[in-house]
Amino acid sequence: MRRLPVVFVAAASVLTLLASACRSTPSPRARGGTPPRATTSGGTPPKTNTEKDFDRDNFDHSTNIDNRWLPLTPGTQFVYEGKITEEKRRVSHRVVFIVTDLTKVIDGVRTQVIWDRDYDGGELGEGELSFFAQDNDGNVWLMGEYPEEYEEGKFAGAPDTWIAGLARARAGVLMRADPQVGTSSYLQGWAPDIDFADHAQVYETGQKSCVPFDCYEDVLVTEEWDPAEPAARQLKYYAAGVGNIRVGFAGNDSQQEDLVLVEVVHLDQQALMEVREAALAVERRANRVSKDLYGRTPPASQRLGNG
Repeated sequence: MRRLPVVFVAAASVLTLLASACRSTPSPRARGGTPPRATTSGGTPPKTNTEKDFDRDNFDHSTNIDNRWLPLTPGTQFVYEGKITEEKRRVSHRVVFIVTDLTKVIDGVRTQVIWDRDYDGGELGEGELSFFAQDNDGNVWLMGEYPEEYEEGKFAGAPDTWIAGLARARAGVLMRADPQVGTSSYLQGWAPDIDFADHAQVYETGQKSCVPFDCYEDVLVTEEWDPAEPAARQLKYYAAGVGNIRVGFAGNDSQQEDLVLVEVVHLDQQALMEVREAALAVERRANRVSKDLYGRTPPASQRLGNG
């Protein structure tokens, strides 16, 4: 199961809210059988894009990602904190997820570059560049990932790199424009050379959830899974106008990743420049260690104007 692809540490006064924050989990839903038929407010079924609907000519303003459930404004930094199981031990887990001001063309589509870092027990375990784009219908697509692995704080490789359009890999849907319960599942990307084929499906809507950052109503919950581990499910909670606010788990998930949003920061120009330079340094390393994939892509560039 992939980890969550969301600089300033949250204040102690904010973190103390974690213990008292209210939590709402999705109501149990029976597996199997026929799910309820989803409809829009007008009574017609919503458009349920899947990976089969990818059309590189349908991305006129691809880096303007304003999807209601996954808005990604350059310069926004999300910080999540919680726990994860590593070698049968529960350790602290922290994710810093930043929407950079860089863009990169992947498989003919200009994408928004995301840089995130995962810390386990206070130590960097993974860092990743990922590439998102929004089509003209409002669906957000995942176009590729360069996830670096670290051991004892040192770079240990990036074997799970995949780039849409290369090595048979294809883009997948990260968030539909109109996610509804009862609609089909969808691939979040497909890279057969590394056995990447994560699936997602809308699990619940209209939920309530409180995290240290704020409390939300009408929360969307999706579930994700790797077909190689179908019993392990990751739950992601999305608040309208904010994005991912919580990560949970269900079933036989060995990692049992549990995260909550503790901070959202809009970086100033100096901080954003430092993020840009750090992300470009990661890209330079990616060009060296992944010559056959990442090394074949056009260089990332600073975003200028609208996408």
